[in-house]
Amino acid sequence: QVQLVESGGGLVQAGDSLRLSCATSGLTFAGYAMGWFRQAPGKERGFLAAILNDGSAYYADSVKGRFTISRDNAKNTVSLQMNNLKPEDTAVYYCAADRPASLQRLGFMHSKVVNYWGKGTLVTVSS
Repeated sequence: QVQLVESGGGLVQAGDSLRLSCATSGLTFAGYAMGWFRQAPGKERGFLAAILNDGSAYYADSVKGRFTISRDNAKNTVSLQMNNLKPEDTAVYYCAADRPASLQRLGFMHSKVVNYWGKGTLVTVSS
């Protein structure tokens, strides 16, 4: 069975930094593109960042320059470093795994075709 487990969420103040991690099991990690999404109350689940096995990274314009995605292929994990957090970053953050072809073709991950999802971790940013 495939499992993606996020960790690192919590309550922080505006301007703080936070690092999220996603541990994976049951899949051939190197064969998948990995990504991060978030969903705030009343909003759609939106793409944040994704990364290929070779380290090529893709970002949504809203977080480019503040968030950095990385992966450790030896440990089968993917991380999201979030700096200068804002109240509007408050959301449940989800780890995702998908085949790399779509990411390479589109330049982002589409939530409707993601293969595997984690259950999410809550990030709350206070003003």
